[in-house]
Amino acid sequence: MSNGYVHLFRKAREAKHGGEQAWAVQSTGEKVAVALVLNRADWLQAMGYTIAEAIERSGMEWVGSIPRIARQLDEEN
Repeated sequence: MSNGYVHLFRKAREAKHGGEQAWAVQSTGEKVAVALVLNRADWLQAMGYTIAEAIERSGMEWVGSIPRIARQLDEEN
């Protein structure tokens, strides 16, 4: 696993368990990518991002990791 994958997974896990409060302290790039991982269109909307803009902002490495991270988080439950 790449460092980027591990980083995004950790941030997504924090937001999944800590909710919007844990998510709100992340950087803009992290927040956008984490909202995609957690399927939180409402968080993206609150930031003024469309899904397409969020994908562009997240970059190819993180976008490529999103489905795998989402599955991994679901399997933790």
